[in-house]
Order: sequence, then structure tokens, then C-alpha cells
Amino acid sequence: MSAERRTRLSPEDRRSQLVAAGVAALAEHPLDTVTIEFLSRAAGVSRALVFHYFGSQAGLRRELVRTARDSMLRATEPIAELAAQERLDDTLRRIVEFVEQHRGTFYSLVRGVASADAEVRRVVEEARREQADRVTAVALELGSPDSPLLRIALRSWVAFAEEVLVESVLEHELPADEIVGFLSRSALAVAASIDADGADSA
Repeated sequence: MSAERRTRLSPEDRRSQLVAAGVAALAEHPLDTVTIEFLSRAAGVSRALVFHYFGSQAGLRRELVRTARDSMLRATEPIAELAAQERLDDTLRRIVEFVEQHRGTFYSLVRGVASADAEVRRVVEEARREQADRVTAVALELGSPDSPLLRIALRSWVAFAEEVLVESVLEHELPADEIVGFLSRSALAVAASIDADGADSA
């Protein structure tokens, strides 16, 4: 009994522990298989306890995706002190490293947009907007004129980059330098393809 009291976690710590166990499970299991029952077995707690903290299956998956998203964005935060091109390449390199080290987590993130849960899709879209804003900032620093079309094009490039990462890292395990170079060139090529006159009139 006294041992239980000493090891009993606060509600916040218990919830964090369950979220961490769920995110860790994404390394080996698709998001849609990490159920309340699965997590209760993995964490060695009752199904009722997991339900208490997340309310529903959808609530659990939303929290796992949100935590995974925040982890990825923190790990790939651009270094503001770097020049634009160097900053882009450095950020892309750390994205590749994240995908290599957290394969299941990344796959669950990029496939989360296909979820029937609108909140899961919103969480994933927020990450995509953040990544698009990072690339757009580089393009603007390198001289691309700002326009709605530029922002649409680079937002679309993020979806393209996700597919490249899934195929090149998860499927074919290509060298990191090759992936980074290709993604960097493709992002800047997309920005350069926006006609300046067309951008001004957009």
C-alpha cells in the first residue's frame, strides 16, 4: 500500500505518461490501431482510466497527433541566425532526421489528414501551414515577390514534400543529402516559377 502511495502519479503526470506511451506506440503501429484498449494494455492500466483522461477514441487520437505534431515542429524549428538558403537546408535536414528517427510518428501525421475526425485533420493542417510559412519566409528573403499564388504553391509543395519523405526515407531509405538537396531545389524552383508580373496582378 505504501509503495502504491509513493509511486502514485498526479493526474497531469498520469495523462502525460499515457500520451507518451501512445506516441511511442506510433513507432510500430498505425494511428488507427492505437485504441483505448491498446493503450490500456501497453501502459498497464485499466481501460476506464484511459477513457477518463481522453473521453473517447477520437479524443485519444487527437491528443496523440497533436503531441506528435508539436514534437516535429519543435525538432525542426528554423535557426533564425542562419542565412535563408542555409536555414532552409538545415531545416530540411532536421526534418529528414526526424522522419528517420520517428518513422511511425511521421507516417501517422501525414496520413492523419485522411482521418474521419475533423479535429485530427485540423491538427495536421496546422503543421502543414507552419511548414509552408517557414519555406515562404525563405523564398521571400531570396527575392520572390509575395503573392497569393506563391503561398498557394508553397503550401502545395509541403504536401509534395511529405510524399517525397514517405517514399524516399520510409520506403527506399535514400541518402539524407540526396533527399535534402532535392527538396531544397524543388521548393526554390516552385517559388521561382511564379511569374513576377502575374504575382503583382494577383
